[in-house]
Amino acid sequence: MPQLFPDLAPYDEGLLDVGDGNQVYWSVAGNPEGKPALVVHGGPGSGSSPGARRLFDPARYLIVQFDQRGCGRSTPHASDPAADLSVNTTAHLVADMERLRGHLGIDHWLLYGGSWGSTLILAYAEAHPERVTEIVIPAVTTTRRSETAWLYEGVGRFFPEAHERFRAGVDDAEDLLGAYAARMNHPDPAVRHKAAADWCAWEDAVLSGEGQGTPYSDRVDTARLATVRICSHYFSQGAFLEEGALIRDAHRLAGIPGVLVHGRFDMGGPLTTAWELTRAWPDAELHVVEDAGHLGGDETRRLVLEALERFAKG
Repeated sequence: MPQLFPDLAPYDEGLLDVGDGNQVYWSVAGNPEGKPALVVHGGPGSGSSPGARRLFDPARYLIVQFDQRGCGRSTPHASDPAADLSVNTTAHLVADMERLRGHLGIDHWLLYGGSWGSTLILAYAEAHPERVTEIVIPAVTTTRRSETAWLYEGVGRFFPEAHERFRAGVDDAEDLLGAYAARMNHPDPAVRHKAAADWCAWEDAVLSGEGQGTPYSDRVDTARLATVRICSHYFSQGAFLEEGALIRDAHRLAGIPGVLVHGRFDMGGPLTTAWELTRAWPDAELHVVEDAGHLGGDETRRLVLEALERFAKG
């Protein structure tokens, strides 16, 4: 098994006022003089994980993490239905990242993250390519409507029982994602909790073949509510991106080295997106892990550690 670095606590942390009444939590760990790296968490709405720091050599990297608007230790928390999600879009998150970079006095940084994190990384890097040194992505997504249609509809052909329950949670509404978003904004807490539980049960069903339990349903109530409210908000709106824009504009990443690692059997995010991105971004190298899914495994971890070790020298 690839060896991760030891647990590491932040040496500094705080809340950054990003406007619109939002305070974004951030932390820094590792070497203050090291190569800056920003860890971009998934979800959207999952919050940052201390374990992600263990991928980086703390003697060589300055490791920056943050909780995106509405989740983790950022405020206001999206589990509260009064929290305004109209000011929580991809453009807002990209602006928050750039504001955080300036706040920390960082000139440019490596970007690391997978799943939704890869969408946000690509959006930021295409907007601010001069600020990005390298990119490392395990589990590539661009959150196109076609991708979310697969995750919440198409893949149901492999899990028909679970998908029937997922659809039943919103009375077989034609617009599944919009219906879940509406329920997550319902004034009745029981409606919100039921919708969050149904959504997480579906997400766990899609991941069930990977043998890693029920990571969505296992979250504490507030985290589960925030994740589902933010996910349904973003996914019902095509992530507030023009369809296909991140792959269309990948030419803006020219000159930025990238390492993409994707499981052949990722049921939630098929390999085709990573393949298309690599074709549009010549400086990216794609590693397909034959026995992995969305959550990856030992080989995924090895490839990520190898990439981060290589880029630490740059």
